[in-house]
Order: sequence, then C-alpha cells, then structure tokens
Amino acid sequence: MSHVAKIIEVVGSSDKSWEDAADRAVSTASKTVSGIQGVQVQSMTGKVTDGKITTFKTTIKVSFGVEH
Repeated sequence: MSHVAKIIEVVGSSDKSWEDAADRAVSTASKTVSGIQGVQVQSMTGKVTDGKITTFKTTIKVSFGVEH
C-alpha cells in the first residue's frame, strides 16, 4: 500500500445525470490510471436547451496511490 497519493482532475459528461457523468469520468480514467482509491466531486454544471438540462457535467478529483 502506498503512503503517497496523486490527485488529478477529470470532467465527465452525460445526457442522463450528474452521477452518471461522474461514473463515466471514473470509468474512463481507470483505463489509463491504475489504483484509483477515491473521488471528490468538485462541481456539477450543465447545458440547458429549451428550458431543460440536456448535458450534465461533473468535475471530480481522482486520487490514486503512487508506487515507489
């Protein structure tokens, strides 16, 4: 187990929900970043079209252990 962590910021988007956008961000990040241990939601934004939210965006910070 590493005692040093690195944190990166990732933005996910979805046409369903902010939670789905966060899940997509983690899923995509895990393809190139191994050992993801946690996330912190930074912000949730969206695009509005004709009075409805059409795109949900969630910015998260992803933490993972640094091997040494």
